[in-house]
Amino acid sequence: MMSDLAGQRRWHKYTPIEDGGSWFLPNNNHLSHTFSSSKHINILHIHTYILISKTTLIQPSTMVAISKPPIEHFFLKPCKQTNNNHHHPTSIPIIDLSKPESKHQLVKACQDFGFFKVINHQVPLQFINKLESKAIKFFNSPLSLKQKAGPPDPFGYGNKHLGQNGDFGWVEYLLLNLKHEPNHKNPTISVFEDNPEEFQCAVNDYVTAVKKMTCEILELLADELKLQSRNVFSKLLLDEQSDSVFRVNYYPPCPELQEHELTGKKLIGFGEHTDPQIISVLRSNNTSGLEILLKTGCWMSVPPDSTSFFINVGDSLQVMTNGRFKSVKHRVVANSLKSRLSMIYFGGPPLNEKIAPLPSLMESDEASLYKEFTWFEYKKSAFNSRLSDNRLGSFENNQHNVSS
Repeated sequence: MMSDLAGQRRWHKYTPIEDGGSWFLPNNNHLSHTFSSSKHINILHIHTYILISKTTLIQPSTMVAISKPPIEHFFLKPCKQTNNNHHHPTSIPIIDLSKPESKHQLVKACQDFGFFKVINHQVPLQFINKLESKAIKFFNSPLSLKQKAGPPDPFGYGNKHLGQNGDFGWVEYLLLNLKHEPNHKNPTISVFEDNPEEFQCAVNDYVTAVKKMTCEILELLADELKLQSRNVFSKLLLDEQSDSVFRVNYYPPCPELQEHELTGKKLIGFGEHTDPQIISVLRSNNTSGLEILLKTGCWMSVPPDSTSFFINVGDSLQVMTNGRFKSVKHRVVANSLKSRLSMIYFGGPPLNEKIAPLPSLMESDEASLYKEFTWFEYKKSAFNSRLSDNRLGSFENNQHNVSS
């Protein structure tokens, strides 16, 4: 087959409607038919030959295009562990922020789970609904419009490809920079042709309210930990140079998944990972999909609640508490029938902030489990890693074993 194709250098253009992009294909009837009859062809740029199937090799031209991976690539690998929680049911901690005992409950949840739900949070419902409505309108827009906000660098619109290291999921997203930059228009927001200022206003209202709640949670944690400064965590988010970001994830329904769900297969929406920042605050619609990894090694589905917020301890907070608080692995699985929309505020410190265990939390003979690093160093390391990597591993002090 390779010798038969060795002289083929003529290419023509094929444009699949659903992808909104172009593939450049050999001008060969057999190959053209092969490509156009498949939705899932990957063409990779190499200098010798290109493998387009297990049996077909072609010579490349200088034009390169990559289509979306086939759906099979999105299936989660079967987990060897089984869920043995039938006799020991586990439930997500629910914390009422209006109650005086919430301080103790917050610390316990951070230590035991690294994850919890908060109610009575004082974030206005109209802010939530307004932003959700505008986000859904964006993700339901034609692909050509959404692509004006991409590709992500890292901010902007992304579709299925997550980061630069080969991770992907059944998800579209918008990643927005929350740093205030005077006289600088957000290029992502500007694609909202009807009224970009209105979308920016909806983001600002929502993020301001969520940030206020987040800082209150961090200060309640500091109070319960008996730290001298109750703003030791919250001041990092309130700093003008805080490296916080806002992300909206949209998981479209996947009808092709329906037949596979009967056999217990799950489709990756967003692969397993921990959040590198100090804290992350998630709100989603009423479609399920979020799962957290328990200490038993089993994944537990988190029941959705569109009126509440879910809080994740970030890697940086785990380090600052010398491992007392746990940054929990979580993931999202896609749904065959319903879309899922989640909005996440990631509270990060300034880039030059040094991250290390707080001396005031350490016992006299307690050793530091982590090396000191700046947020910039850790962010760079996380950016260059795969989602499922143990990102803190290279920042641990080797003589100490950090429990997971």
